[in-house]
Amino acid sequence: MVPEQAGGPPQYRVMVDDNFHYRDESERYSLGTFATCAEATAACRRIVDEFLLDQYKPGMDATDLCRLYTGFGEDPFIVSDDPACRFSAWTYARTRCDEICGS
Repeated sequence: MVPEQAGGPPQYRVMVDDNFHYRDESERYSLGTFATCAEATAACRRIVDEFLLDQYKPGMDATDLCRLYTGFGEDPFIVSDDPACRFSAWTYARTRCDEICGS
């Protein structure tokens, strides 16, 4: 993570919402600011992966795991002036659920 600075190269701030409190910005927190899109994206992926791996039970199917995530997991996103840097936690979670559950 890097300190925030005015002017200069793009920075990538990771914010985290709570799926259980959908649209409640009082439940949002800032994970931090990163120097590159790749670092910010990796931080977002870690948050999603930690939830999915913690919630996965042998024999669970991808739909059930994904439903748990979208109902109760954390939803990280990237705030940046860089239009090429986008991350959808729900899209990433769907892919990871298929991989984790062997779908």
